[in-house]
Amino acid sequence: MDNAAQSRVLVTGATGYVGGRLVPRLIDAGFRVRVLVRDPVKLTDVPWASEVEIVTGDLDDASTLPAAMEGVDVLYYLVHSMGKPGHFREQEERAAENVARAAKDSGVKRIVYLGGLHPENGRLSEHLESRKRVGDILLASGVPTVALQAGVIIGSGSTSFEMVRHLTDVLPYMPAPRWVRNRIQPIAIRDVLYYLVHSATVPSDVNRTFDIGGPDVLRYGQMMNGYALEAGLKQRPIAALPVMTPWLASQWVNLVTPIPRALAVPIIASLQFDCVAHEDDIRTLIPDPEGGLTSYRRAVRLALEKVNTGAVETSWQNAVVLGAASDPLPSDPDWAGHTVFLDVKQRHSSADPSELWKVIEGIGGENGWYSFPLAWAARGWMDKLVGGVGLRRGRRSATELHNGDALDFWRVETIERGSLLRLRAEMKVPGLAWLEMRATPAEDGRGSIYDQRAVFFPRGLGGRLYWFSILPFHGVIFTGMANRITAAAEKATTTKPRPTPSS
Repeated sequence: MDNAAQSRVLVTGATGYVGGRLVPRLIDAGFRVRVLVRDPVKLTDVPWASEVEIVTGDLDDASTLPAAMEGVDVLYYLVHSMGKPGHFREQEERAAENVARAAKDSGVKRIVYLGGLHPENGRLSEHLESRKRVGDILLASGVPTVALQAGVIIGSGSTSFEMVRHLTDVLPYMPAPRWVRNRIQPIAIRDVLYYLVHSATVPSDVNRTFDIGGPDVLRYGQMMNGYALEAGLKQRPIAALPVMTPWLASQWVNLVTPIPRALAVPIIASLQFDCVAHEDDIRTLIPDPEGGLTSYRRAVRLALEKVNTGAVETSWQNAVVLGAASDPLPSDPDWAGHTVFLDVKQRHSSADPSELWKVIEGIGGENGWYSFPLAWAARGWMDKLVGGVGLRRGRRSATELHNGDALDFWRVETIERGSLLRLRAEMKVPGLAWLEMRATPAEDGRGSIYDQRAVFFPRGLGGRLYWFSILPFHGVIFTGMANRITAAAEKATTTKPRPTPSS
């Protein structure tokens, strides 16, 4: 791309769904890429980490931004607080103002922002209003800004695609709210990334919003049945119910899909309106990609290919990380004075340490948890009923885990490949919980040692009562888990082909 080799870009939101896909494409286009992250550990296993400059900072902390923006030509603003509780609108505005000020003071030449399509008139949902406000702040920054406004993004692992996918897969008949009749202009993630990359080199005087959408304008019911055709499913009858409110619809989505209520609410709120492009002026600056924009059906087909082959590049699951940076870790000395409850199991196994590790790293998702599946399923449904993520999030890859990956109602907090997997619970519990699994060679050189530790920091009396109420089940669940994990590793060891002796 012209001038790319001389341009340094800074990407905020690089650990998110869009940002994680944009970075390698910017590298391929020849840009010098810098990424701003709060915690560099999140990039440990990212394949492009060695090809970018990583700086630590926080958009809420204005003092960290000037150093991050030094020498930057183009800034990508891809941060959005969807799914976060609390006063997110104030937080988003403050972050945008910090970035706008720092970009102006640092001499940044271009800002590229990704917002959402919205009606030009009428009352917007809280999240759409917040995204519009962020765009307005950046456009008024004094730094030329391209604010792309995208509709429903379709790609493997995107929230919108996963919602369509799971609703269609699970329900043979769809009772739905009235918004299923609203018009939607979905856009493939590949086309969003195309526009983002090329926005870096538009003329320097461009400072405005641009609507971007795919070639199809559909109703939500048509999107579901378009997915059904690509997935080899029967068409789904859909009945629009006038009594189903956005709140009730979000509960329904939370129960029958892996998407937690905190994410379902803003998505459904944005679907209360027609979500279509009002103009296509972007084409005067950026020509269509070779072969044209991607149709909805083709976007679904491409997404399904990625899902079915385990090649999902980024996912909404890994972009939404619960828990604060100040939350204690189970590796802290004496847990920093916290009350702590433990369930510890150890097994000596005849399995090779490498085979034991394969079983550990393959846990969860379709592979299950090696103990009392009904109990795990029941815990997942309980979590869903109170608005949690539930057990059906699954995992991005069937064989590999990386730091930050979602794993059913856990998240990978630490992975030391070959030896340690530490998971932090994202289920609704009155406290903080972790599950650790270790594989180490036996001291006598015969087999391996499997160590398993459940750690719980209770919060208040409710946390303590919760621990003691589930204690009777631990003997069944965690004991069975330790036994079956080692048994699976031993089976793999005994069936592994032996090397043929050389003659």
